[in-house]
Amino acid sequence: MTRTELADLYRGYIDCLNHQAWDTLGHFVHPQVTYNGTPVGLEGYRTMLERDFREIPDLVFRIQLLVADPPTVAARLNFNVSPRAEFFDLPINGKTVTFDENVFYEFVDGKIAHVWSVIDKAAIKAQL
Repeated sequence: MTRTELADLYRGYIDCLNHQAWDTLGHFVHPQVTYNGTPVGLEGYRTMLERDFREIPDLVFRIQLLVADPPTVAARLNFNVSPRAEFFDLPINGKTVTFDENVFYEFVDGKIAHVWSVIDKAAIKAQL
């Protein structure tokens, strides 16, 4: 897979998330996906994302920076959201917060097999 093909595949994955097209998530995510070193599998990954969208009704993934170097993608994602209650153990309760996530993905067999995510919790805390 070329850099362009991998970047396009990743953009398709983000589109899948933003449209909550859970039935197509398996086109992008490996059945044995890991998240921050923990095996969660496709169903666990989907459950995590569905929970995020329930707790954050206005959740939209916005790509700020994207680097594709097969089999790896690095992205900086931006969020401007209003979580319903606590968020990362912080009392957000509907307040709008803006923050970034730096995330790395390793693709295996054309699907996301490993995800490493770091969210800027300090930025969220500073807005409270």
